[in-house]
Order: sequence, then structure tokens, then C-alpha cells
Amino acid sequence: MRPVMIGVGLDARLGLSFGQLREMAAEAKRLGFESLWTPAGGVPDAFHVCAAWAHDTGLRTGISVVPAALMWTPPALAVQAATVAQLSAGQFVLGLGTGGVGPGFWAAAGLPDRPIAVMRSYATAVRALLAGETVRSEGLTLGPRITSLRAGGLPRVPVYLAALGPQMLRLAGEVADGALLNWATPDRIETSRQLVAAGIGRAGRDAGSVPLTMYVRVCVDDDVAAARRALGGQVLSYAMAAAGAPKTAGYRGMFGQMGFDAVLTELEDRRDRGTPLPQLVADAPDELLQAVGYYGPAAGAATAYARLSAGLDETVVRVITARPGPEPVLAAMSALTPARVRAA
Repeated sequence: MRPVMIGVGLDARLGLSFGQLREMAAEAKRLGFESLWTPAGGVPDAFHVCAAWAHDTGLRTGISVVPAALMWTPPALAVQAATVAQLSAGQFVLGLGTGGVGPGFWAAAGLPDRPIAVMRSYATAVRALLAGETVRSEGLTLGPRITSLRAGGLPRVPVYLAALGPQMLRLAGEVADGALLNWATPDRIETSRQLVAAGIGRAGRDAGSVPLTMYVRVCVDDDVAAARRALGGQVLSYAMAAAGAPKTAGYRGMFGQMGFDAVLTELEDRRDRGTPLPQLVADAPDELLQAVGYYGPAAGAATAYARLSAGLDETVVRVITARPGPEPVLAAMSALTPARVRAA
């Protein structure tokens, strides 16, 4: 059985400049991390960050995820990914996600409200372009109908698909090189693996050929209350449905399926009556927060992290901090080195 790979996830929301992100990547390599990941959609741009990280460290880098349907065409994505792959000697992973849910989102994106069909088209088109093929669009993605990169000898770029629900998980097994989970409990990870395996079987692919990767969010700080606020704010920003939005779709649907529907319904009702987010975070049960992340001092971090990442093929320490700057980032990485997590 191959060992679980352990990477680290960093982004500008940590209050780091582009130069500091590069410095923290060098520290991550020194601490033994095996990959570096960042989300797309902010500044500095994720493709530039990954290119710089690859140059500085030689580590495998990845974007989890690019909001493909919201911002990109398949040719533009493929050009960016192929360029970073060239700059990194083929050590780059491109993660694709929808960027949103619901009829309003798809209408704003100018695409049909058919997320599975749209992401099937995106993933297969980008993979084909990166393989040097000419792609003829079916009209389910933005961009030209017929295109190619017009380049040969490109490094291989694994294309991972962000997947929460059963249909998208099966699709990842069918058409992607990996599945990107998010905010999943260990039980949900196991369920996700079974659904990905079903997609692998349906497509006649080799068993185990689609690895599962996930950010596991941590806020390591001796000020436990501050760490709880930082992690809790992110949990609720994903888990609660927006006012008037359905409670069965996206992250809200997933958290409901993981057993938190009643808790979230109460918090949403209070929010709709005017309770501010900081108070909702303060009142959110620890059971919810600790089911999907860790907050608190360094001493308990590795054991909690090992529990939260059980069942993954690659786990990514997604750093959240209660204070800006590089020091709390370095503290979190030092508490959760691959050696410490594996020992736990």
C-alpha cells in the first residue's frame, strides 16, 4: 500500500505577499512537505504562484481549484496549464471545479444548468488539448468550437475534478485523473471513494487509477479562541446556505448529508433574523467544527490531522491563521510536517 502524500496549501488570504508565499514554500520543502497547492481566483494568480514555487523548490504543485465554468475556456486553461508544466518539468496538477451552483450561477456564466454535462465537457476538452489533440466543442463550454494548442511534446498534466455529490464523484472516476474533495469527514471520504470507484468501473479504467486529494484546514495557535474564530468563520461560510438558496445543493447539501442539517438550519434561521456571523461562529457546536478541521495549539494538531485525513491518497494541510503574516503559517507547517502526521 503506497503511503499517503502530504502537501501544504497556501494562498494570499493568509496576508502573505507573493514574495512571502515563495519564502513559505521554501520552508515547506525544508520541513518535508511533498507538494504545494493553492486555490485560483485571487491575486497573486495561482498559475504564477505555482510556476514560482516549482522554480524555487522543484516540488509538485497544484491548483485546487480553478473555477472553470465561471472564468475560463478550455483552450485558455490548457495553455496556462501546459506552460506551468513546462516550467516545472511536468510537476503540475490542474484542478477544475464549477465555481458555483444553482440556475442563477449557470445563467450568469452563460452556460446551461447542467453541471455534470458541463464539467464532463470541460474536463475531457482540457485533457484532450493537453494531450495534443484537436477538440471540437459540443457547445457546453465557453470558447471556440474547434481548437488545438498547436504544440507537440507537452509534459503530461493530470487534470483533477472537484467533486462533492454522487454524480460528480462518479464523473471524476470516469474522466479525470484525480478527484478533489473538500470539507469531507472520514466517513464521507470513504463514501466518495466508493462513488469514484463506480465511475472508474463504468468507464472500464484501472481500479485505483483516480486518487483522492483533499484540503484539510487547520488553524494552529495557542490562542484557542482566536483559532476557533478563524476556522469557524471558514466552516460556516461554506456550510450555510445563502439566504433563499436550496439547502440540498453544493456544500450545504453535503454538510446536511454528513449529519449537520439541523444545526445549520438553526444557524441560518438566526442569521436571517439578523444575528451576525461572529456570533454564529461562537455558537456553532464544536462537533461541527472539529468534524472537518482543527483549531488550537500545536501539541494536538498532528493527531487530529491524521484522523481527519484518513482514507485519502493525498492530503493537503490547508493553513488558516488567526493573525496575518508568515509566523503563524510557519508555526502551522512546523506542527504538521509529514513526519509528525505519519507518526501520529
